[in-house]
Amino acid sequence: MSLKKYGRTEKMPSNKKLRRMVIECSRRLAHEGLNINSSGNFSIRTVSEEGEGFLITPSGMSYDSLKPKDICFVRLSDGCSFGFREPSSEWRLHSEIYLARPELRAIAHTHSPFAAVLSCRDESIPPFTYMTAVSRTESIPCAPYATFGSEALAEGCVKTLGESGRACLLSHHGAVACGANAKEAEGLAREIENLARMWAEIQKLGGCKLLDSAEMKKVLKKFENYGQRSRNNQ
Repeated sequence: MSLKKYGRTEKMPSNKKLRRMVIECSRRLAHEGLNINSSGNFSIRTVSEEGEGFLITPSGMSYDSLKPKDICFVRLSDGCSFGFREPSSEWRLHSEIYLARPELRAIAHTHSPFAAVLSCRDESIPPFTYMTAVSRTESIPCAPYATFGSEALAEGCVKTLGESGRACLLSHHGAVACGANAKEAEGLAREIENLARMWAEIQKLGGCKLLDSAEMKKVLKKFENYGQRSRNNQ
């Protein structure tokens, strides 16, 4: 997997609605304690006059200070960034996930406390509850350590997510949550932190019995049609 060389121009593609959505999602996660100061990042996949790419939070800026013009657009074909700011140092992570998984439309990367704690132990979140299936996998795996912002980190995350996974931990770092839209990615980021907190607390009590693979396969099948679905007459 080869990432294109990064370049930047101050031309800013439009789409203020999605820019505001990136800011709103990022702020909610920060206000809930899943990110502190400028840690973590959020992106939404889109198409602009510059081509197919994604809008992403800028590097090193607090979420409360962000304005639509601060959100960067990164083109998938060559990694070129458009806008007045430098994109998040993890733009490669987002780019490689989008390239590998066309069905994914939004990504939340957090440094949420309990997920980060487990990641520092290189622990996955096992199926202690059926809710680990929200990741579309039986457990939530931990990707191997690599320097933040590096190609190695991006490639390791993509490999760990595999063909169907939507969430993983990043060793000594944090967590990644992906969705078919911004709401899904944001919600999954919360769920990962909740599961990480519960698993950490369970381990203090000596652990618990895990659900077996046969049961988790049943759960994953049920999750395919879980939730509200639209009807033609509604």
